[in-house]
Amino acid sequence: MNPPTKSSSLQAYRMILYRRALHPELFRVKSRRTLDHAAYQFEAWLMPGSHLLRFEYDGGCATELITDQEEGIPDRGVVAAIPCAGERDHEQQFNEKIRLVSTVQTESLPESLYAATYKELVAFGKENDALIHTWQDEDGGKCASILDLQRYRQEVHAQSYHLMAQGGLVLRTQTIFEHKE
Repeated sequence: MNPPTKSSSLQAYRMILYRRALHPELFRVKSRRTLDHAAYQFEAWLMPGSHLLRFEYDGGCATELITDQEEGIPDRGVVAAIPCAGERDHEQQFNEKIRLVSTVQTESLPESLYAATYKELVAFGKENDALIHTWQDEDGGKCASILDLQRYRQEVHAQSYHLMAQGGLVLRTQTIFEHKE
């Protein structure tokens, strides 16, 4: 299997929503977490510069993938594919019982502001026991992906931060998965 093709361009990032689960072997998963609840199942995967969130309830499934991967992404079960550049709000009903509400914000920061943002968000992630993956890009710049999760009785809240040193790219998402009983 060939490694996935990636792009460092902000224009390549998109949010892809699925009505099904995806297989981890399609991605370079660096960290994962499951949140067990009596009514729903939730799993989060963190990859370099991307993440996947899966919420299952009462036989239904909702999956959010944030990625700049251009090849090897399944198209079966896609509900929506939305570019991440700029600011976007999206609401998606997956069935009569599962709903997703998401906000995506992207920005390109100058080097000094990027460095301060990197330091602040990595510290935030550590303080909140978030999933964190750090690496250096080809030029030795510090990059990070951070995923902070909160579990509630009928919802899961997820905040992600993907920081790419090349271009000072910062992609932030806030997603709520909720179910109706």
